[in-house]
Amino acid sequence: MRAKRFKSKVDAWLVVVLVAAMAVQLIVTVHVLYAGQDAVAGAVAVVALLLVYLLIGLTLKRTWYEVDDRQLRIVCGIFRWTIPLADIDGVESTRSPLSSPALSLDRLRIRYRGKRSILVSPADRGRFVAALGLDPAAVGR
Repeated sequence: MRAKRFKSKVDAWLVVVLVAAMAVQLIVTVHVLYAGQDAVAGAVAVVALLLVYLLIGLTLKRTWYEVDDRQLRIVCGIFRWTIPLADIDGVESTRSPLSSPALSLDRLRIRYRGKRSILVSPADRGRFVAALGLDPAAVGR
């Protein structure tokens, strides 16, 4: 089977929070640069600004889930997970706010290898669950 890619669902409030964090970082950087007291502090502030913008931008641009006939591959910014489909024990609906490769609180908890789990938020939950080889009706909302 050719790999199927599923984009993450994105909650608007999360985008607002991330953009606000970027704005605060920009304000702090500008303040440090215009205070002009320490060149090292200014350089650190600029590097921190660039890193924050890069990480947030990559997370928003590169969060997806890919399923082929053997594995689930999860990509979120600079992070990656690979889970063999044979290791998946089940999927359940959740709204857990725990940190995860998901840009929405409308999430699925994928249980695998006994006690391990990961939270994802595919925009098309039904097709995603079906691609995993599970019954979408069993997951519910």
